[in-house]
This record gives sequence, C-alpha cells and structure tokens, in this order.
Amino acid sequence: MTVLVTGAAGFIGYHLAQRLCAEGHEVVGLDNLNSYYSPALKQARLERLLRLPGFRFERLDITDAAALNALFARHGFSEVFHLAAQAGVRYSLENPGAYGQANLVGFLNVLEACRQHPPRHVVYASSSSVYGANAKLPFTVGDPVEQPVSLYAASKRANELMAHSYAHLYQLPLTGLRFFTVYGPWGRPDMALFGFTRAILEGRPIDVYNHGQMARDFTYIDDIVEGIARLRVRPPQGPVPANLFNIGRGQPVPLLDFISCLEHALGLRAQRNLLPLQPGDVLRTWADVSALAEWTGFEPQVPLAEGVQAFVAWYREHYRV
Repeated sequence: MTVLVTGAAGFIGYHLAQRLCAEGHEVVGLDNLNSYYSPALKQARLERLLRLPGFRFERLDITDAAALNALFARHGFSEVFHLAAQAGVRYSLENPGAYGQANLVGFLNVLEACRQHPPRHVVYASSSSVYGANAKLPFTVGDPVEQPVSLYAASKRANELMAHSYAHLYQLPLTGLRFFTVYGPWGRPDMALFGFTRAILEGRPIDVYNHGQMARDFTYIDDIVEGIARLRVRPPQGPVPANLFNIGRGQPVPLLDFISCLEHALGLRAQRNLLPLQPGDVLRTWADVSALAEWTGFEPQVPLAEGVQAFVAWYREHYRV
C-alpha cells in the first residue's frame, strides 16, 4: 500500500512515518518545512526518514489545493494520516492568520482531495485543547466542547466538525484523535519538556506559569504511534463513518512533579521563574481513553519517568551536551 503522512517532518509525523516504513508500507511524506520552529530540526528528522526503504518526500503546502490534488491523483493513497497543522496555543494569539490558512483552508483541501480520490481511512489530528476550560474530569469525547479558549483550539474543533460533514455527505471514513501533550525524542522545541531541558542545561531559569498550579496528561510518543497503528486497520463504519477519540496516558501529572522528574533525569536543579497563567492556557488536562481501548485494545505503556529519561538521553546526544 501507499500511504500519505502530512506533516512528516514534524514530531508525530516523523515517528509515525518510521513505524509505517518498518511495517513495509510505501510512505509519501508531505511537509512544507516552515519556520514556526527550527527548520534544522525538521530537516534532521527528514534526513533520517529519507534513508528508510519505502519513504519518499514531497515538499508541499496543504494550502496549495492544485498541487495537493495532483499528488493524490498520482498515488491513489490507500490511507491518509493528516498531521500537518499550525500548532501552538500561544502562537495563535500572535499570528491568527496562520491558523486560518493551515488548519482551516489546509484541512478543507485535504478533505476535498480525499473526496475526489477516496482512501479507505483518513486519520487526522485534533487536540485536547478543544476541551477549553471544562471543569469535569477526566475529559471524555462526549463532553461539550463549544467554548474554546484559544484560536488554535477553535480551529481544531472546526476540523472535527468539517470531518463529520464529509463523513456524512460522502461516506468518507474519518477518525479524529485528540492528542494529549505528546512528548519524547525528536519533540517540538515549543513544548515544555524541550524548553525546560534546554534552559536547565544552559543554566537559565524556566518559566513556570500559574505558579506551577497546573496538570497535564503527558503522553509518550511511542504510545501515540501505537494507538494510530491500531486505529489504521479499524476505520469507522455506518451511515456516518466518523470516529473521534482521546489518545493520552490517562494520568494527569502536576506540573511541579513533572519538573521534579526532569530534574532527576538531568541530575540538575531548575531555577524557577513563577508567573501567572497565560491567555489561552488551561489548568489541567486528563484523557479518558476508555473508548479508544474498547475500539482497538490500546493501553499506554510508557511511564513518565521512563519517557522523560529517553527524551533527555536523545537531547544530550543530538545537541552534544
């Protein structure tokens, strides 16, 4: 089979493309290699992918509908994993236009290309951010999510609604995944683990928002990829073939405990710059993953201490520190 991974030079896309190649699939990886964060890190991921049998790369922006349609027409993808997006809650306050283009126009272009050249399954990235300031814990897919607290969250909720409409109108099998704070080797520099690690190793203080009174459901990248791998062979059925799942560890961790875990892995103490809550941030996340477990048998395996240690080992090797 030939499958498409959009955002293949991104964090999750890179790991997923590796897994699919290892399973013997022909993988077309698409990415525009933008500069939201270090293009050098994206290029380093891509160079590793290009050495894998069965992988080929297309530098393409999903906002280019004509080029995207031509790519689909050439390959007739059996499965599509749509991970390309403009990420980041805080950046959406600075550059909202990027989210309108990548997450709304770009996602519509992907849906249209899939409508014209239907794959047997489309798996796309949503986000735990859609839950906004929901106070009920843990978060379940049936919870109301109509009050986003950031434009990023709003764009991801819009993706879920757009996907549902295409499943209803065209019987296009679509599965959305609400990712919960994914971390691990080759992770994103704008995420807390990466930024904290860099600052601590450089002897700089770390910014701790809401004075540390926050919690996140940290999910190791290998667990995420395992969940996607199990899902790909279980497309939704029925008159409206649309599924939506949380994918997380299912264990919220207080931010201060997370920092302590990182300090232990590094063997260094962090200087903590305590700050108020930032606009767009939520106080806590916690995934109810029972629906995904029932559908696929998915059970996250990697505990936080093990995952943080793996990230630190990668960071020290990659950046030679």
